[in-house]
Amino acid sequence: MKLLIEPYLEQVKRLPLSGRHILAQFDQESIVVYQAYNSNIGKFAANNGYFGGEFIFDRMSWIKTSFLWMMYRSGWGTKPNQEVILAIWIKRFAFDDILAQTVSSDYVPELYSSKEEWQQAVKHSCVRLQWDPDYDPCQKPVERRAIQLGLRGKILALYANDFILHIEDISSFVREQYVNRLVRNQEHLLVPVQSLYSVDDSITRTKIGLLHYKTSKCHK
Repeated sequence: MKLLIEPYLEQVKRLPLSGRHILAQFDQESIVVYQAYNSNIGKFAANNGYFGGEFIFDRMSWIKTSFLWMMYRSGWGTKPNQEVILAIWIKRFAFDDILAQTVSSDYVPELYSSKEEWQQAVKHSCVRLQWDPDYDPCQKPVERRAIQLGLRGKILALYANDFILHIEDISSFVREQYVNRLVRNQEHLLVPVQSLYSVDDSITRTKIGLLHYKTSKCHK
């Protein structure tokens, strides 16, 4: 498995417990996002290195950088049509471009002169932004917020093929860790390495409502 992993109990010691943060596994060239699909879509993507086949391009597709948020959303791969968990390496500059094009799902008065202006921005946007509660392994919400990005239209078409560097089916890893999610077993729980992802562009940081913090080291 290409995905770097570490003990959950070690990771939780060094990550912030509250606030808005992009937690991700990344290096100089790429960042990992997660998605969950049914067997046909997920296996096609893992086998071919892009999205096609039964993948639907005319509706919004959501990507997540937080592994445990993905585990919450998919029930650790147990929910119908979310059995195949994918780790997707996309070009880092493409991810930054996605962030720069976001429009929040919630009205933010500081960014728009009126609610009508925001509604028009939402209508015409190709990238939707949500900050949702992040979750612990037992699927309980924590104070920290995790980013979720909805892609559609032109951006989704680019993401599905051109932005992707590698796709890995990590469903077996998820199933192996499923029992370790329980509090009594968490000393054995392994999760993908994640650190704070720095957004250097001040306009983008303002647009996405991200707290300022220092650039963190990349994982090589």
